[in-house]
Amino acid sequence: MKRPKRSVAWDHFDLKNGDVRCKHCDAVYKYNSTTTPMMHHLSHAHPTLIAGNSSSSQPTITSVLARRSCDSQRADKITKGICKFIQTDMLPISVVEGKGFGNLMNIMEPAYNIPSRRTVTRLIETQYGERKEELFKKLATAESVALTTDCWTALTAESYITITCHYIGDDWEMNSAVLLTESLPGRHTADCLAEKLNGAVEQWGIEGRVIACVHDNAANIVAANRPTRVSWVSVACFAHTLQLAINDGFALYLNRVISAAGKLVGHFNYSTVASKALKKKQEQMGLASHRLIQSCKTRWNSVCDMFDRLVEQRWAVAAVLSDRTVTKLQDARILELKDEYWQLMEETQPVLRTLKCATTVMSAEKDVSISNTYPITFGLINAHLMRKEGDGPKVIEFKTKVRSSLSTRMNLQSAECVSSAPMLSAMLDPRHKHLGFLTPAQRVVANAKLVELGEAVETGQEAIEQAGGHTDDGSANTGAAAATQASAMALLLGEQYSTQLDTGVDTEIHNFLRDTPPPLDCNPTDWWKVNGRRFPRLAKLARQYLCIPATSVPSERVFSAAGLTVTRLRSRLTPEHVNMLIFLNKNL
Repeated sequence: MKRPKRSVAWDHFDLKNGDVRCKHCDAVYKYNSTTTPMMHHLSHAHPTLIAGNSSSSQPTITSVLARRSCDSQRADKITKGICKFIQTDMLPISVVEGKGFGNLMNIMEPAYNIPSRRTVTRLIETQYGERKEELFKKLATAESVALTTDCWTALTAESYITITCHYIGDDWEMNSAVLLTESLPGRHTADCLAEKLNGAVEQWGIEGRVIACVHDNAANIVAANRPTRVSWVSVACFAHTLQLAINDGFALYLNRVISAAGKLVGHFNYSTVASKALKKKQEQMGLASHRLIQSCKTRWNSVCDMFDRLVEQRWAVAAVLSDRTVTKLQDARILELKDEYWQLMEETQPVLRTLKCATTVMSAEKDVSISNTYPITFGLINAHLMRKEGDGPKVIEFKTKVRSSLSTRMNLQSAECVSSAPMLSAMLDPRHKHLGFLTPAQRVVANAKLVELGEAVETGQEAIEQAGGHTDDGSANTGAAAATQASAMALLLGEQYSTQLDTGVDTEIHNFLRDTPPPLDCNPTDWWKVNGRRFPRLAKLARQYLCIPATSVPSERVFSAAGLTVTRLRSRLTPEHVNMLIFLNKNL
């Protein structure tokens, strides 16, 4: 006799000849078309076997109602979570209309009604307004603000401009935020870009407090930041300048090596047979199982990475190319690199790694970077790019060209260099304040510029006293004799005698320079947080200049993520909503 097994009891009993037998203790019961005796036996003799099954096979009314209910408080929490999910992962708002998303939410919360795209859009717009107001209040307290900007084009062929701001707060913490990402429908002329920059400054209420704008070396953005169009200082992106100098060095001979190495790497990255064979050879030779790295024209650092990986995997690559079951002879002849190329890649590794390190250090967003511009530049020119013993002729040629190009592009021989924002920032950085990389004559000019700026800084009497003008140990003279003596001294020497300390800017700078410099791993803002009261004028200047980024990387990082949001699949996103999503994503 067979019966459909609907009850959990049939997982523990066998039916035979009208009797049911327990699988666990051989207990036998007469089967009368009901599982009640079996369930009674299991609950008393084997309670642990059905502890988790009874609820799943026959849920209680309470559990059913709890699973199906979704009160307004929980629904609001889920809706806010969906908005945060869209912002964090930079997803299109239309994701809430997707069938897959609907299925997922039905599993997670069956009773929840997914809001429409219009509702989510309205909520995101509200959150944008609230977050914008918060940032507006923060910027209102900033003494000085620096900007970075960059233009980029999405896969939809739409052009955008991103503007970020950076400032040092009262607590000497570095702060940064994305101000806007706006569409650029017309030609990217200098006037158009300047109008966008000035409009952003006015929109955020930071007129008169922008100290500098950092940008790449494109002619239009350089022209847009000239004094005739804007009121702040123009600072060229150090990373872009260094890249241009390195590319000048590559153009002499190394471009041939880069091109040949790129073809070789491309073969292994696009051929499944070759990549599998390479992995097998790596295992046989005891090499790390690493994929080869392809270089990118817009990122010179990738050339360094490509050379490093090829040198590491040279013999595994050679073994694959010499294996005729994997690589045809004709292909091998095209792909094999000359011994001269292999040697040159190996010889250039030390200098390329140093240049990559400089780019990485200068691209820091949360730390002070502008003050490192000239110390690192002179360090590269006077040490790392100088001829060394063992350098081959091609390496010497590369170093010479990069050194010459970097010196020219950084205007090291001009008078403007000594009084530029990066140089002033170096003077205000306690690690670099002595400007040991400059000539004595240049240091005099830089010092004079700092004095000029210091004299223009207004500080209150309280700040002057905190810097060393007047101290009060908290004690009081209570005796009549002491009071009389004090009055007599005040009569003879003048009441202001004790506070007539030289607290001019010259003395302040002199005392600042006399201080022992902190170690190179010291954070300048941490130093100023402790010592700012001693040097009030210089502290104010430090807050202004040290907030400037050395590169435009902050705005470039924005469009690296934004490019994933503005795609053909998300063409329904308006430029306004692109701005909102990026703003909310980057200003968490």
